Amino acid sequence: MERFIIAILVSNLAGVLTRVSSLFTRRGFNIDSLTVGETESQEFSRITIAFRGDTYTKEQLIKQLAKLHDVKEIELLDKHETVIRELLLIKVKNTSETRQDILAAVDIFRSKIVDYSTDALCCELTGESSKIEAFIELLKPFGILEMCRTGIVALERGSNCLKSK
Repeated sequence: MERFIIAILVSNLAGVLTRVSSLFTRRGFNIDSLTVGETESQEFSRITIAFRGDTYTKEQLIKQLAKLHDVKEIELLDKHETVIRELLLIKVKNTSETRQDILAAVDIFRSKIVDYSTDALCCELTGESSKIEAFIELLKPFGILEMCRTGIVALERGSNCLKSK
């Protein structure tokens, strides 16, 4: 199963996200990551979806998405020509014995401490999913108290843009 990332420009209206996500549900396809937000124009939202499947699955989903009324543009993003990022907030146990090791990990991964207490540190990290995964694995022995990930956001490199025609 190959991983695909598609960017979809949709009308910024109530119910559009439900129609897009239920298209996946009806066909039995799992969404690995889904992010949505308003674009530079209040008229439109951009949905970024990562999913796994074969070429046939990818083509069927794109064709079905194109049939939805509020979908304005769809683009399959080439992972080699795309800037892909994810945000992680992670809260880790803070003890005097582990603090320096955690701070070293934060420094190496170019993360930052966004909240500090005597018993917990909250770190923020932005990067590719593999970097996020590696950071989580490194912090596990210290005791992860809580974490939250955004899912991926992606833009094509260069001047190519996803815009409604």
